Amino acid sequence: MEKIKIGIIGLGTVGTGVVKILHQNQEIIRNRLGATIEIAKIADLDLTSDRGIPLNHFPLTQNAWEVIEDPEILIVVELMGGEEPAASFLLKAIQQGKHVVTANKALLSTRGAEIFQAAYKHKVDIGFEGSVCGGIPLIRSIKEGLAANKITAIFGILNGTANYILTRMTEEGKEFDEVLAEAKNLGYAESEPSLDINGTDTTHKLSILLFLIYGQEIHPEEIYTEGITQIHPLDIEFAKELGYRIKLLAIFKEEDGEIEARVHPTLIPGASILSHVNGVNNAVFIRGNAVGSTLFYGQGAGMMPTGSAVVSDLMEISRNILKGKPGVLLPFFQKGKSRIKLKPKDKFFTRYYLRFSAQDRPGVLSQISGILAKYNISISSVVQKDKQGDGGVPIFMLIHKSQEESVDKAIKEIDALPVTVNNTVLIRIEDHLVE
Repeated sequence: MEKIKIGIIGLGTVGTGVVKILHQNQEIIRNRLGATIEIAKIADLDLTSDRGIPLNHFPLTQNAWEVIEDPEILIVVELMGGEEPAASFLLKAIQQGKHVVTANKALLSTRGAEIFQAAYKHKVDIGFEGSVCGGIPLIRSIKEGLAANKITAIFGILNGTANYILTRMTEEGKEFDEVLAEAKNLGYAESEPSLDINGTDTTHKLSILLFLIYGQEIHPEEIYTEGITQIHPLDIEFAKELGYRIKLLAIFKEEDGEIEARVHPTLIPGASILSHVNGVNNAVFIRGNAVGSTLFYGQGAGMMPTGSAVVSDLMEISRNILKGKPGVLLPFFQKGKSRIKLKPKDKFFTRYYLRFSAQDRPGVLSQISGILAKYNISISSVVQKDKQGDGGVPIFMLIHKSQEESVDKAIKEIDALPVTVNNTVLIRIEDHLVE
């Protein structure tokens, strides 16, 4: 039986998962592939830590170039993360005619076009299923299962850490900092979790999905991004009273020729399936013009789910090697294709949840509503609660669809009033997520 030799660069959480799956499921993989995937070499700077696998069974090195320059290795798997030297390793491997697999979302979101162009030029395959939503077969579904569709909308919970934090805050009424500390202790959050909680990780993943849809690099900096650090139990509790849940959502819409992409906390109806995606799970709602609405759900990160996605790429590329030709890449590089532009933040048009904190005196509500009316912002409902510890009375408002530019101007004036305490909290609403 034929052997496909691979080399792995990076033996962290995901790399360890890949090795475990290739070992535990080797018979299943061999039977389904008709060949054996053999680990010819593993490169990592740390070759002594216990990973729960017998490393002495594999050729090890601290020099990644030994993997890339080994003529017997046909597929290089990059699982070290970060932009450099990961990009240099991948590009060099591609130049040498090796197929590559990566789960490096940060790299693909910033230098994906360069890497894909190199793969196209050198006629090699690149697998990146593990870069978005771990074990959920999302990349392959968009590339293949939904290939005949014009995708018009994506709404996704793409980060398990943020979803875990919001779930615990919703279920137990705890403060953000308390739940974050808990998530770190349980291993659901990194010791430095900023990429997860400030929305950057979700934006990287949305950028890759947009690249698949449009065949153009959409840099993360082009996507409006907002994290979850300002979410307060007051907001979560009032959202629940109104029949909503707060989720960190990746949003893409194409309507009337305008393209909107944003990442931020969002109020979504309790009747929506997405509102019940809890803990570290991910879910992605995709609408295609032919297939209609589809939903993908599962574990979006972790050793074994992401390792599963990486091994699926290895098997797909190995099949192409056995057939003697690389797979068909999407036409990412059509000449003459005009650069798409995303709708700027001030042109967003949606519903909003607002929480004001004001002094307990007559006429406050009329001042606030007067400023909103000045900018043609219509109030859907308003509720005033008891005074809080900071000396302010919380006022909750839902407003009808408005342009964000007007909402921002109104909030700036309201926050400057002598009767308001603290800055206004704004959370966008997506009401139509009930399918």
